[in-house]
Formats: sequence, C-alpha cells, structure tokens
Amino acid sequence: MLEQILKTLNIPALNQMQEQTIKSWDQARNLLILSPTGTGKTLAFLLPIAARLTDADSVQALIVVPSRELALQIFQVFKAMKTPYKATVCYGGHEMRLEKDNLVNVPSVLIGTPGRLVDHLHRKNVDLRTVDTLVLDEFDKSLEYGFEPEMRTILGHLPHLKKRILTSATEEVSLPTFLEMDDYKKLHFSAELVPDNLRLKMVRCEGNDKFEAVVKLLSRLANAPTMVFCNHKAAVARISALLRDRKIPHETFHGDLDQEQREKALIKFRNGSSMILLSTDLASRGLDIPEVRHVVHYQMPQTAAAFVHRNGRTARMEAEGTAYLLLSESESLPKYLDKIPEEEQVGEVQPVQKPEWETLYISGGKKDKINKVDIVGWLMQKGLLEKDELGKIEVKDFASYVAIKRDKINALIPLLSHVKIKKKKVKVQVSD
Repeated sequence: MLEQILKTLNIPALNQMQEQTIKSWDQARNLLILSPTGTGKTLAFLLPIAARLTDADSVQALIVVPSRELALQIFQVFKAMKTPYKATVCYGGHEMRLEKDNLVNVPSVLIGTPGRLVDHLHRKNVDLRTVDTLVLDEFDKSLEYGFEPEMRTILGHLPHLKKRILTSATEEVSLPTFLEMDDYKKLHFSAELVPDNLRLKMVRCEGNDKFEAVVKLLSRLANAPTMVFCNHKAAVARISALLRDRKIPHETFHGDLDQEQREKALIKFRNGSSMILLSTDLASRGLDIPEVRHVVHYQMPQTAAAFVHRNGRTARMEAEGTAYLLLSESESLPKYLDKIPEEEQVGEVQPVQKPEWETLYISGGKKDKINKVDIVGWLMQKGLLEKDELGKIEVKDFASYVAIKRDKINALIPLLSHVKIKKKKVKVQVSD
C-alpha cells in the first residue's frame, strides 16, 4: 500500500523523518516526533495509520489538532492518498448538523479540533471506544491555546487506546502527566536557527515607528509571496488599515477572524490573488500555505522556536528564501540570534502592481455534486475563457473559489450570472 500511495501522491521518496517514524511505529507503544515545520509530519503518521486500517465499521484512528486549518489540511492529505477508507473532519465554525450527518456513516479516521470533538461526544454523535491509535498533532499548541480540559475529556473516552503519537515543531516541550506518556520513543529532528538557504537581512527603521519602513519594503517585495508576522492581533489590524490607505493589496490572518474570513485569506494567498499575508504566529505552523519567497518580522518573536517556525514558511526543501528583521532605533537583535544579519536599505516606495489573478466566488460546491472538472468546463464553455486564463481552483462544501486572470474577470461575471452549473443556479462574484 505504501508504494501505491506515494505513487498516487507523486512523491518519489520519503525523507529521513518519515522513514524513521514508519520504522519506529511497531517498535514503540508511543512516539514523540519533534520535527520542524514543513518536514512532512502529516504524511509520516498518516501512512502507517492507513496501512493498519481494517474494514471494521468503527473509528480506528483519532487525530486531534489545535486549529481548523490544520484539521482540513490533514483531511485533504488523507483524501489525496485515495485509500478505500473514510475520513471525517470536525471543527468549530463548521455546521454541526453537517458533521453529525457525516458521522452516521462511521469513519475509519476522525480528525478534529478539541472543542468540536468534545461537543460531538457530549451529544453522543460519535463513539470513540474503538479507537486504538491517537495522534495529537502540534500537541503543544493545543495546550498553549487552553485545550487541556478538552484533551482530558477526549482521552477519557478512549478505553482501548494502544498507541499515542505526539508531534511538535518545537524542541523544548514538556509532556503533561494526563497524556500518560511515561513509556515513549522520541524521534528528534532538530531545526537550524538559520539554515544555509535562508538569507537574513536587517532593516533599521527611523525612530520607533516601523510602518514607513514596512511600506517601502513591501512595495519592493509585492511581486512574490510574502508573509509579514506580528506578535499581536492589534498590530496586524493596524498595519492592514495603513496598507489599505496606501493601496497595497494584502490579506490578514489571525484568531479574531471567523472561519470564513480566515479561509478566504488563505485561498487568495494560495492562488496568487494576494501576494502579501499579514499574520500573527497562528500562521507560522500547521497551515496549507505554499512556499513563500519572503518572511518579514515586523515584530521580533520572543523565542528562538517561534523565529524558526516563522522562517520555516520560506527556504523549504532546496528553495532559497529571505527573512527580513525590522528593528526600530530602540530595539536590539534578540539574544537567541548568534549572527548579525546583513543590513538592507529599503529605499523609496515603489509602485505596487495588482496581482495578475483575481478570485471568483461561486455559490456551489461539493455538497451540490460540483467538482473541479465541472467548473473548468463551465468556465471555458459558458465563460469563454482559455485554459491559461484559469488558475487554482478550490471546491468547498457549499462554495468554490477560482483564480481568474484579473483582466478577464469583470467581463466573465455577466456571462455566468444566469447560467446553471450541474443544473444548479449559482451566484458568481469577485470574492471580497
């Protein structure tokens, strides 16, 4: 099965961490996997889980994650593996009724956030007594977000648990006693603070207000995917408002946004409709975000681990990337950084061109039996688009999002406004 799944995913070979995880699976009752962001931990635990699933009509593996985005990412990876087994994903912000209906046909693998899983347990929508494998992915983040009571409750519903797998991208982690991980094997794959293919650059700001410096810097970087990290949600909101005033296109991502807003921001960043994503550290781990070219530390993180996680969004695998450190006159380099970055002069503000793609919203999705092939045919036949005028397509339960060449989208909407897709009348508009 392993070879077939890798062929399906178009992965020529596993990396060292993935190989060691699979090798250690049957050697130890419990595993603690410490590996940097972007190294493929999801596949490392999904492959051995898939190989051991049976046709039993019961939940056999439970995967608990700290965020909705990570839950969906793992679910999509499992689906892409094309095994004969069902997976279901549960998370806050998703319709409870929909999830309850999905759980009627019992999945072999259940993926979810702690709070939503506990909701289903209290409503008796799911029976976890048959679970023998538990994965707590990014478990330290779940604890950091205050999910310990929910995690305790979930563990109390797993009487026949045989194996626990804990993962983290942070090296300095402690294991709470309620996890009952006295007997475990640690797989430790440390991350370099500054890998060879990551260039560090320092931008010195005039005075203590960094905004003019970040505007100048982003105006130069705006033609390549760039993530800007702040320590606080308020800083993200403030910078976003100022960038809007300067007409610099961007998206924001933080915990105060609702699920739909966060999802749209990631969709636009993934499909190239937006080249700049402003975020808190919520986006530094466990999200399905493509390789970014630049990381900007608007505010420096407090710890070396957070610095590594942020930078892990660029310079992945063999690619190169650049991390920019913005420092005010009163700031000094953090103590955890043992090298002085090259100083960068940001110059003057450059004209910022809008991205070549724009996102089209379609009010129909998977639950309407609409798929990517349907959308491509519909847009080419009824919308008169050429193939190269279509970009990335993402189909959700009740909506779909398509990257369209910016110079084509306004003429496209009137052509589709009264045309059905799969016998369904849908609303089409530029995604806000």
